[in-house]
Amino acid sequence: MTAPLIVLVGPMGVGKSTVGALLAQRLRCAFWDTDDVIVAAEGRSVADIFTEEGEERFRALEKDAVATALAEHDGVLALGGGAVLDAGTRRLLAAHPAVVHLSMGVEEAVGRAGLATARPLLAGDPRERWQELAEARTPLYAEVARVVVATDGRTPEEVADAVLDAAELKKDV
Repeated sequence: MTAPLIVLVGPMGVGKSTVGALLAQRLRCAFWDTDDVIVAAEGRSVADIFTEEGEERFRALEKDAVATALAEHDGVLALGGGAVLDAGTRRLLAAHPAVVHLSMGVEEAVGRAGLATARPLLAGDPRERWQELAEARTPLYAEVARVVVATDGRTPEEVADAVLDAAELKKDV
């Protein structure tokens, strides 16, 4: 059975895509980001899917993308911040041995460029909205993750090192 080496979960803007790409490079494997998989399949951005069809449609696409990736991908996998909202996805993740929750505080989130881009769930006050989402989702990340790696004040390289240490994987295979 194929399964990802490492699955990254956490809030938007935490660096899952950046860290995931670094991890894949170090582990000499492929990197998949489920948001990128959805964008490629749909031929439009996540923001466009939200705007044109709504969050419910996006979440259905996300659920399918995650299930497929968990079954078919054997590298590093990054999930969208809201992927853990689905109970079926959480069940699949709970069975995976290397789910890592990348965490950060709201101050760090506000300072990151990722929150300045078009993110449909941050409409209005991005800081307040991010905090609300984080508070609602953190227990779900905790439910599926084997370890938590804080990203606050760390470079992507330092976070990748911490993930590899936490996941008990070699840094250079």
